[in-house]
Amino acid sequence: MEINGAKMFVKALQEEGVDTLFAYPGGTAIDLFDALYDAEGIDMILPRHEQALVHAADGYARSTGRVGVCLVTSGPGATNLVTGIATANYDSVPLVCFTGQVPLNLIGNDAFQEVDIVGITRSICKYAVTVRKREDLARIIKNAFYIARTGKPGPVVVDIPKDIQLAMGSDEYPSEVNIRGYKPSEGVHVGQIKRALAELKNAKKPVFLCGGGVNIAHARKEMQQLAEKTGIPVVTTIMGKGAIPTDHPLYVGNIGMHGNLASNKAIMESDVLFSIGCRFNDRITGTIDTFAKNAKIIHVDIDAASISRNIKVDIPIVADAKVAISKMLEYAEPLDIKGWVDDIMNVKAEYPINMNRYDGVTPEAIIRTINDMYSNLIVTTDVGQNQLWTTQYIDIDENKQLLTSGGLGTMGYGFPAAIGAKLGNMDKDVICISGDGGVQMNIQEMATAVALELPVTLCILNNGYLGNVRQWQELFFNKRYSSTCLRYRRRCNRDCQNPDKCCPKYSPDFVKLAESYDAKGIRVTKPEEIRPAFEAARANTNGPTVIEFFIDPTANVFPMVPGGKSLNNMILDC
Repeated sequence: MEINGAKMFVKALQEEGVDTLFAYPGGTAIDLFDALYDAEGIDMILPRHEQALVHAADGYARSTGRVGVCLVTSGPGATNLVTGIATANYDSVPLVCFTGQVPLNLIGNDAFQEVDIVGITRSICKYAVTVRKREDLARIIKNAFYIARTGKPGPVVVDIPKDIQLAMGSDEYPSEVNIRGYKPSEGVHVGQIKRALAELKNAKKPVFLCGGGVNIAHARKEMQQLAEKTGIPVVTTIMGKGAIPTDHPLYVGNIGMHGNLASNKAIMESDVLFSIGCRFNDRITGTIDTFAKNAKIIHVDIDAASISRNIKVDIPIVADAKVAISKMLEYAEPLDIKGWVDDIMNVKAEYPINMNRYDGVTPEAIIRTINDMYSNLIVTTDVGQNQLWTTQYIDIDENKQLLTSGGLGTMGYGFPAAIGAKLGNMDKDVICISGDGGVQMNIQEMATAVALELPVTLCILNNGYLGNVRQWQELFFNKRYSSTCLRYRRRCNRDCQNPDKCCPKYSPDFVKLAESYDAKGIRVTKPEEIRPAFEAARANTNGPTVIEFFIDPTANVFPMVPGGKSLNNMILDC
C-alpha cells in the first residue's frame, strides 16, 4: 500500500512510541500538521515560541529518559530552534527535531522562508539531514531516533521538503537499523576496569567525580552502591548532582567555580581522581595546569573524544557510565580511607555554604523550604545566580531531579523545560527557579501552561539585575554596572553605585503579568511569607502559579573561584 510522506511521518512517530509532540505550524509543515490532526496517541503541544518549544522537548526528554520530539516550519521556525538544539547538544539530551522545508526544486533559489537548516545546525547536533527522496523518508526517521538515543545521546535534525511530504511511497516502516560507520559503544574493557580498581586499591586519598553522564545513564543506584562498597567520597559537577543522594554521608558537594571548599580541596589533594561522565570543562577545573596535579586520573566517558581533551588522563575507559559502574561493582573492594573521608567531611562541616550574611528573603531560605515541603519533585532552573544558588542548596535523591542548562548556559531555558517536564511526569511536582532577567526571555509560555492547565510553580528571584554579570562587575570591574540593571531608565544616573536606594519601580509587575495570563500570582517580601506561598501554589491544581520573591539586589553567590584561577584560589566570602 502507498501513502504520502506526511502520513508516513505520522506512522513513524507512532512506531517510535512518540506520545508528546511539541509543534508550531507553518506553510512548509502544514501537510504534516494536517496528517497529525487525526493521529491517535500523540498529544500535540502548541507553545508560543519555537525556542520555548525545543526547550520544552528538552525538559520532557531529560525528565523521562525518552526522546523529545518537536516539529516546526522552515525559515524562522527552523532557526528559532538553534539555541535549543545547541543546549541539548552540550548536555547530551536526545531530541529529534523535524523542520519543514521548501520544495526540492526551490532549494537554493532564496525562496520564501528557505534556510539551510542542515548547514546551520550541523556543528551543534549529532546528525542533520535533508530528506531528498520519498523512499528514504522512513529509513531516515528510524535512524534519527536511533542516533538520538544511543551512544552519547544528542539532538538530530531531519529536514523534510514540502514535496517529499506530498509524494507517494511505501507504507512500510523499517524494524531494524543498520547505519554504516555508526557503532556506539555498548560494552566496557574489563582490563581497563581492573587497572582502574588496582589504582584505587593503592590510593590513600581517592575521590569519585561524577558528571552528568551518570544521570544520563540512569546510574544513580549503581553509583551509590559503588561509593558505599569502596567507601570513596563523591564530588559532583552541577550536571552530576544527584549521582548519589545529597544527604548521603559520602557526598561532599559540587566542584568548581561555585563549588564548596571541601569538594575543591578534595579534588586538589586527591592521589587518585576517578571521573565518570564528566567533560572537565573550565568551570570545573579552573586553571588546568594546577588541577589535581598530584593525582592519577581515571576517566570513564561514553565519548572517546572527551577523554584527554581538556585534562590528560592516565587510564581511559570508553563506556556508558552505567555499564562501567556495574562492571566495577563486580570487582570493587572496600578501602581503608576513613581518615581521608573524615578530613574532607570536617572541612565541609567547618565551611558550610550559607547566606547568613543577608537579611530578608534569601534564595537559601526559599530553596530549603522547597527541600522541606516537596518529596516527589522535578526542579528546573534558568541560568545565572538563580541556577547557582539552586545547585548549591537543592536536595536531590531518588525521587527528585534537577534539570538545568549546564554546557551552553541558556537563559530562558527553565520555564519551558518545566512545562515539558510536567507533561512527561504528571504525577510529580514541578518547580522552575528563575531570575527576573532570564524568565522574561520565554515568559510567553505562561499562556501555554495556562492552556494546558499545568500546575507548574514558577519562582522568580527578583533582584532587579542580571545578577551573575552584576556580581562579576562588582568584584572585578570596579562596580561599573554596564547594562545589568533591569530597573534602568534614561533619566537614571548611569554611575549609580547604590542599588535599591532611589531606583524606579520595577517593570513588569510579575503578579499582574501572571494574572493577565489567567495564572495565579503571589508576591513574597518577608521570610515568613515563603512557606504560605508554596502552600498556596500546591493548592492551585488547575494551572500555573507565579511566586515573585524580592531578594537583596546585592546578594552574591559564594564561594567563588575567579575565572582563569586555580581551584585553590577560592573567595569564600566578600
